[in-house]
Amino acid sequence: MSSLPKCPKCSSEYTYEDGENYVCPECAHEWPQAAAAGVEEARVVRDANGNVLQDGDTVVVIKDLKVKGVSSVVKVGTKVKNIRLVDGDHDIDCKIDGFGAMGLKSSFVKKA
Repeated sequence: MSSLPKCPKCSSEYTYEDGENYVCPECAHEWPQAAAAGVEEARVVRDANGNVLQDGDTVVVIKDLKVKGVSSVVKVGTKVKNIRLVDGDHDIDCKIDGFGAMGLKSSFVKKA
């Protein structure tokens, strides 16, 4: 019997090791071996100036940002309150007045 963990996405028992990751041949899901071992790395999100961001912080946009599907832009200096950090390419979830909920990249904001 295999000591490898089941796939967290589809629960397949046919996982295999590939370098530093486990891979599921049925759904092609890959995940790091450290995550399967219960070792959780602390994720640090930094703004454009290198300051560490946390949930609930207030940030200021440092560049005009085009918004998909809307003809207007988020202007430089727009203050965004009560941010929430998430995993992914756009690592900040927030609500901006006049635009609603959206995701921002931390490289386009600075801590207020």
